Amino acid sequence: MGLSLWGYEVRQGTVLYLALEDDHRRLQERLYRMFGVESTGNLFFAIGAKQLGGGLEEQLKGFVREHTDTRLIIIDTLQKIREAGAEKYSYANDYEVITKLKRFADISGVCLLVVHHTRKQQADDKFDMISGTNGLLGAADGAFLLQKERRADNAATLDISGRDQQDQRLYLKRDEERLVWELERRETELRQEPPDPVLEAVAALVTAERPEWRGTATELVAALGLDMKPNALAMRLNVRAWRLSYEYHIRYESARTHAGRSIKLTLEEPQA
Repeated sequence: MGLSLWGYEVRQGTVLYLALEDDHRRLQERLYRMFGVESTGNLFFAIGAKQLGGGLEEQLKGFVREHTDTRLIIIDTLQKIREAGAEKYSYANDYEVITKLKRFADISGVCLLVVHHTRKQQADDKFDMISGTNGLLGAADGAFLLQKERRADNAATLDISGRDQQDQRLYLKRDEERLVWELERRETELRQEPPDPVLEAVAALVTAERPEWRGTATELVAALGLDMKPNALAMRLNVRAWRLSYEYHIRYESARTHAGRSIKLTLEEPQA
């Protein structure tokens, strides 16, 4: 439809929504209540799909070939497309699942939004509430975390974090008639969060005297003198890369080599 969202303009295009925990009746009812129509020409739904590694990639590629203006594909939920019998809750498997999906998104030029559940337990870092290991967030470009105080509440917060965007928190209110979330206000996390000790440590390591650092996450933990696991450090830097660049002018890069995954930190000249 190409409608703006919370003041953000969008590019109109085809959208595929894999509603794998729904049925056609519920989807049609929601669409009518949200937009007053029962169908649109560029919004497609599917309530079934193959699993990752079992034909899903081919299904998605086929859809994009048929609909060359595809902008967005939503997978709801991740659990429904995970490979059967896989070691589901290891860091390596979580990382590989998202890496496969991201590879498809990068090659096809499509935004891929994957819906996943959170844990009930609270955490100091809200993104640690994402169900599974840090591998999920470590491989993704970013994450949105939607939370309500109570299940029946109409108010919610949406926390946003990612590599190339500023951390934000949006305060939303649900329109019960139209079943859509309306924006009430937004906050920029950078103005409220205290200094991040991990980023402070990185800034002390990468300086004008030593403007570049390369190595593994394990080596970086040792160089920073931090009491945290290498996987947790890599994930933290992955989701805080925007802040690291914005506040400290340090570019974070991660790549896989024949020797394993490597990290590169580079001090950049502040832009005038």
